[in-house]
Amino acid sequence: QVQLQESGPGLVKPSQTLTLTCTVSGGSITANYYHWTWIRQPPGKGLEWMGDINYNGFAKTSPSLKSRTSISRDTSKNQFTLQLNSVTPEHTAVYYCARDSPSGGMEYWGKGTQVTVSS
Repeated sequence: QVQLQESGPGLVKPSQTLTLTCTVSGGSITANYYHWTWIRQPPGKGLEWMGDINYNGFAKTSPSLKSRTSISRDTSKNQFTLQLNSVTPEHTAVYYCARDSPSGGMEYWGKGTQVTVSS
């Protein structure tokens, strides 16, 4: 059973950089052919795909966030990381990490972590 756990600050000031880490257990982030994904849900809104990093370490991000978002990984720790630069209050959301399913959609999810951007 794959388990994912998000970690990071619950409160970030505007213009700062948000860094979230997802620690994976029960499976390797280098295992063929999975994508390890970041998704967020702002208050009162739907889920938004932010980006992912695949088993080969190739990362892609949402075009709407590309200029301020990066996703990386540490295979020695079986973790992947989201970095969001120059945050604003609009980035307040619950952030989830997830792994996709071979048949489509997300198969495994972390519990989510609340991030609030406020001075």
